[in-house]
Amino acid sequence: MYHVNRVKEYLDQQHVPYQHMVHRTAYTAQEVAAEEHIPGKMVAKTVIVRVDGRFAMAVVPATVRVDIGSLKSFLGAEEIRLANELEFTGLFADCDVGAMSPFGNLYGLPVYVEESLTRDPEIVFNAGTHQDTIHMKYEDFARLVEPRVFSFALVHAV
Repeated sequence: MYHVNRVKEYLDQQHVPYQHMVHRTAYTAQEVAAEEHIPGKMVAKTVIVRVDGRFAMAVVPATVRVDIGSLKSFLGAEEIRLANELEFTGLFADCDVGAMSPFGNLYGLPVYVEESLTRDPEIVFNAGTHQDTIHMKYEDFARLVEPRVFSFALVHAV
């Protein structure tokens, strides 16, 4: 529950309106969407990647995967790969594993946002646990986090 307080405190300090929601435990972004009764394209999934040896956040809608090739190309990186949970757990000591919010600025990490997430006025994301989410305006998120936005989604074959 610590991270929920951290995100909420930050949003309160910035005078940003948001809704804090609590739902049954959901481990994937698609499960969060189902629990919240909203389209998966509105739920931001935070994926941790290693870009030339450094951690970064790639934020995509729940309905897609990160296209590592597109990310590498856009960033002009030598090497990029998905980080495994053991590597990054210590970075987010105040979060449940895999439930970190896309506020990389709170952890000193760059944030890359898939362009399609910018199309909805609202964004929904995990708030440090598998039960808590924050709903807020995308424009407020973008103003606070200052992510680099480009297209790097690999659409799930459903």
